[in-house]
Amino acid sequence: MKVGVLQFFSWPGRHGPLEEVYARALERIEIMDKVGFDAVWLAEHHFTTFSVCPSVHMLGVLAAARTGRLRIGTAVSLAALYHPLRLAEEVALLDVLSGGRVNWGAGRGFAHSEFNAFGVPVEESADRFREAVEIVLKAWSEERFSYRGTHFAFDDIELLPKPLQKPLPTWMAATSESAIDWAAGRGFSILMDPHASMTELGAKRRRYADKMAEAGFSDHGRDIPMARLVALAGSAGEAETIARRGAQWLVDAYAGPQHSHRKNMPPRTYDGKEPAQHYVDSVILHGTPEMLVDKVAELQETIGLNYLMCAPLSRDSFRLLADKVVPRLI
Repeated sequence: MKVGVLQFFSWPGRHGPLEEVYARALERIEIMDKVGFDAVWLAEHHFTTFSVCPSVHMLGVLAAARTGRLRIGTAVSLAALYHPLRLAEEVALLDVLSGGRVNWGAGRGFAHSEFNAFGVPVEESADRFREAVEIVLKAWSEERFSYRGTHFAFDDIELLPKPLQKPLPTWMAATSESAIDWAAGRGFSILMDPHASMTELGAKRRRYADKMAEAGFSDHGRDIPMARLVALAGSAGEAETIARRGAQWLVDAYAGPQHSHRKNMPPRTYDGKEPAQHYVDSVILHGTPEMLVDKVAELQETIGLNYLMCAPLSRDSFRLLADKVVPRLI
């Protein structure tokens, strides 16, 4: 079992200086390096206090400088918002500067505010994302290359630097069925999202395995990080309180029905429950460290969990994760 952390840079209520958000995150990343986490996965968001990290690549360089063995993941580089050559350069440079410790996770994104601000038509975003991924991978693997596509075209490019890792480990964020089908059909490993219920997560994981097999690939031996919000405390009641507080903040700030910024996706029903209650009941892993270890064992059996990507909902949750859970899982 591998355990990583999905690191957000939340600034709830704009309380305190923003630089303290980064300082606390970097302190946490140093702890991850020492106690045996596999990777920190840095979350890219724009124009929101939900997570104030517009460049996971810049933050990744600083994280790499503070650590010696921890892998530096992007969860994700929002590829549809970049010129793909610039994206390929930045990730390759991060891999060089980190000594070959990058896990590249790429995603399309879904926030209309981001697409609009960067001049990317929402209806083009999926095609731009897929074209960008194709270009990035060609730029890393070929000495020189030319490209003609719908959105990008260039001739005789030599991308420098090339990544140290050959190949550089790559994942695609896949939430919708169409995204899962595309990733599986191309043989990509996937990152699984923190908002799906446990039941939905299992169904998506099975669909991915089936589609991989149909395309002639195998998911055997692949690390498939499943992102889970985590609330830990000394008692189950305390942990549920943390989970409920985190769920309400998440719904208010980012994931509630008032933030309807997805196209071509069925509206979320939250299992007919109030949204925050749905997160507490069906999405967030909460309890004591011992309860989490038992739940991870259950998820290994029921949905094939082999890489837990945790998003701790409090400082105590992270401390208990590092001190009590990771040593028992890795």
